[in-house]
Order: sequence, then C-alpha cells, then structure tokens
Amino acid sequence: MADDARPTSGPTSDAIARIGEVAYLTVVTVNDTGAFLRWGLPKDVLLPYGEQRFRPDPGKRVLVKLYEDDRGRPVASQRLDRFLSDDASSLENGEEVAIIVADRTDLGLKVVVNHRYWGLIYQDDITKPLRRGQSVTGYVKQRRDDGRVNISLLPPGAARLDVVGETILAALRESGGYLPLGDKSDAHAIKARLGVSKSAYKQAIGRLYKQQLITLAPDAIRLVPGALTQ
Repeated sequence: MADDARPTSGPTSDAIARIGEVAYLTVVTVNDTGAFLRWGLPKDVLLPYGEQRFRPDPGKRVLVKLYEDDRGRPVASQRLDRFLSDDASSLENGEEVAIIVADRTDLGLKVVVNHRYWGLIYQDDITKPLRRGQSVTGYVKQRRDDGRVNISLLPPGAARLDVVGETILAALRESGGYLPLGDKSDAHAIKARLGVSKSAYKQAIGRLYKQQLITLAPDAIRLVPGALTQ
C-alpha cells in the first residue's frame, strides 16, 4: 500500500494537523526546496527533499510525521521509522488507542499507534475496509514480550460482543430479518458478509438469542417478530 498517487479532484479539506502527529496530507506545490503540504494552517508545511521517500507531485497525498527542525520551524518527514518506535511497552492490553493506517503487509495492516508507535492489525482482525491514511479508533489486543503490539478494531470483553451484535442486527434489518449464516456456516462467508471472525459471530448470536432478539438454525439466523423495530 503506497501513498496515494491519484490527483485529488479540486481542493481538499485536510484537517488541522499538529506538530508531533502523523498525518496524511495533500501536496500543494513542489519547488527546489521540496514539497509543500496543506496541513490546515494558512502557511503550508515543507517536506524537504531529504525527508522524502519518493518525489511526490502536486495533488498526491503523503503520510508524514510533523516535527520542528533545529530552528524551531515546522517540517514534515516521510521517514516515519526515524520517529516511531516498535516498542510500545507503555501501552496496556485492552487500552483504547488512536491508529492511522500506514501499509499493507503479508500479515495484515501496519498502523501508527498514538502517533508514537508501530502496530499491526492481523488480517483476521480487519473488520471493515480501511485505506491508507485513515484514522480510526483501535484497541491493544496483545502487547508482546518484545514490546510490539497487535491491534484490534473491536473493544475487549463484553463490549466487543456488543459491537459485533449491533453489526449483526444492522445486517438483519437491512436484509429483511434473515441472514443465511449460522454457527455451522463457513468462517470465510461470515467474515466476507460481516467482517468478523466466526468465533466472535457465534458468541454474539448466542447473546442475541439469550436476549430473545433472534432465532437460530444451523445455517441461518432470523429476527424474532417485533425485533425489527428495536
């Protein structure tokens, strides 16, 4: 997953980015000094040639770290490894974090965590489409012995099942109260339709059944009468 090489159509609305943050910014102009990026303030921020991984053209978007140079001037850098650490041992399992999507890997998505660390969302934990530069809320799924962190898009514990349950109910309402997915259904079919693992799906429909919101069959679930209006 590379920086977006497609020109933007018309002016973009880059949110205000701040020093110390990682941001996905639009290239406004390029000259002998470097590239200038729109970052939500009147004066565009410089991405010097020495801080570029490639030569961006106006209209492209680039993922950068914003910092101050030795003269106190705001500067951007595409060389994120200089600023981000693999060791996120200060984070706790289950902690809510801010993530920005960086690159796709063979294992899943490499993400920036709290503008300070690298993290990874494994493919099985990607519950919705994500694009480079997108900012979303995540949760520390596992902090490994080496300090690296695996990230989930779903909160831990019962809150996770609540989120999955709401996703299932929304899908049922959209499909007229019936889904051809049961606890015997293929895991790939569940992931493709709902973006969740089979394990999470089975736990969530079990909770919905106990709440008398759905009925269960080996290969399908249905909303109970009246649940469409709940």
